[in-house]
Amino acid sequence: MTKDQKVVAIQEIKDLLQDAKVVYVADLDGLNAAKSSEFRRQAFKQNIKVKVVKNTLLQKAMEQIDGVNFSEMFETFKGNSALMIAETANAPAKLIKDFRKKDEKPALKSAFVQETFYVGDNNLDTLVSIKSREEMIGEIIGLLQSPIQRVVSALQNKSETAEASTEEAAPAVEETPAAEAPEAPAAESTDETPAAE
Repeated sequence: MTKDQKVVAIQEIKDLLQDAKVVYVADLDGLNAAKSSEFRRQAFKQNIKVKVVKNTLLQKAMEQIDGVNFSEMFETFKGNSALMIAETANAPAKLIKDFRKKDEKPALKSAFVQETFYVGDNNLDTLVSIKSREEMIGEIIGLLQSPIQRVVSALQNKSETAEASTEEAAPAVEETPAAEAPEAPAAESTDETPAAE
C-alpha cells in the first residue's frame, strides 16, 4: 500500500468514526467467504457498517479523532480486525452473538459504547444486555404513562361523580326560578293598582 493509499484509507476510517457513538472492533478471521458475506448482509439489514481494516491504519485514524481517546482499544488490534459502526448500542453485539450460534467467530475484540470501553470477548453478554436508546425511551414512556393513566382515570371518575351530583342538584336550580316567577306578577299588580285609581 502506497503512502497516498494509506492516507485515503485513514481518512475513510476517520469519516466512519467521526460522530460514531457505537464502535466495535471484531475478529472475523476464520469466516469463509460465504459466511463473511452473510455476516455483512445481516449487518447491512440492521444498519451496521462493517469495514475490514488494517490495525495500524485503524489506530492512526482513532488517534486523530477529537474528543475521544480510543487508546484503551489499541491493545486488541492484533490479527484480522473489522470495524463495526452502529446507531443502536447493542446491535453489533447481538449480531455477533447470533452469528456465533453456528460458529466460534466472529469474536469481540473491543467496543466503545455510551462513552464506555469494553475490552475483550468476555464483555459480549454485557453489551448484548445494554438497552438501546429506543428501548430505554419506551420503558420511560411506559413508566410515565402508568401514573398518568391512573390520574386520568381518577379525574374521569371524579367528573362522572360531579356530573351525577350536578344532575341531582339541577331540579333544585329549576325550582328557584319558578319560585321567583310568582313574585314578579305580584309586583306588576301593585303597579297596576295605582294606575286604576
